Amino acid sequence: MIPDELTITVDEAEAGLRLDRFLADRFAARGLSRSRLAAAVEDDLVTVAGRPTVKAHRLKAGEVIVVDAEVLEEPAPIDPLKPRNHPDLRLLHLDNDLVVVDKPAGLVVHPGRGHPDDTLLNALAARGVTLAAVGDPERPGVVHRLDKDTSGVLVLARTRKAHLGLTKQFAKRSARRVYLALCHGVPEPAAGTVDAPLARHRRDRKRFAVVEGGRRAVTHYTVLEALSVAGFSAALLECRLETGRTHQIRVHLTHRGHPLLGDPVYATRSSRAASRKLPLDGQALHAHLLGFTHPVTGEELTFTSEPPAAFAESLDILRGA
Repeated sequence: MIPDELTITVDEAEAGLRLDRFLADRFAARGLSRSRLAAAVEDDLVTVAGRPTVKAHRLKAGEVIVVDAEVLEEPAPIDPLKPRNHPDLRLLHLDNDLVVVDKPAGLVVHPGRGHPDDTLLNALAARGVTLAAVGDPERPGVVHRLDKDTSGVLVLARTRKAHLGLTKQFAKRSARRVYLALCHGVPEPAAGTVDAPLARHRRDRKRFAVVEGGRRAVTHYTVLEALSVAGFSAALLECRLETGRTHQIRVHLTHRGHPLLGDPVYATRSSRAASRKLPLDGQALHAHLLGFTHPVTGEELTFTSEPPAAFAESLDILRGA
């Protein structure tokens, strides 16, 4: 249950303030930066009138702001640039403005509580790759993310101009993102769209759920292959993101009754039982393709990555190979 001190009612004198500025002023004594609080808004850890919002929201008198307790925790002492090598990380592209990587499953993107220096950013630092110090200081260069156990293609910015340009492309949904997934059961129809708003789960703040009034989230899927083995059915899917919400594909497919195999968070009893027959350490989800316009040169770029061994081996088992 959220403590009372994290619930704030906007008074007349505060009406018209931007949400991020209001939060920065309110929690200045705790040492929380405006950029960190803005990131909390983007991560749905702050709601206004019971709904997720944007950092630029102009407050109205009487609105109730709820700040998740996680936001006000003492930040973990981290050094995002502390080098720590990760031999399985592959660089797909590197220039003065950006870096594209093939992230292995099990690697967290940026430092945070529980992962102070064993992240993708630390691995890049170990290879001498500097990133743009823009926005949240705990997430330099980060313009989009993959969950810890999701593998595949990811781009990071090395300059302010690249960060701004990439951020705009993701916001305008012009970047192309295609994922491969293994789900429990076979979705019907064989191609379709899930358009369902997402927000943090009301009881479990580490999870997300389809919630009326949440942020719009749209996933397009296509069944590439229907599979059946060992007493259960499954499917190899191609998922295209129109929006990029946290856990979006995982929640949308569970909402449709087809959770990802190997998913430890959104599994059902039947999908969990099926997953135990496969060599998966996490959800079977792989960022297969990323396409975007180079924010400095204007060149159209496309990068692809093949699924990791655990995904490929699971697919072979489901094919009866």
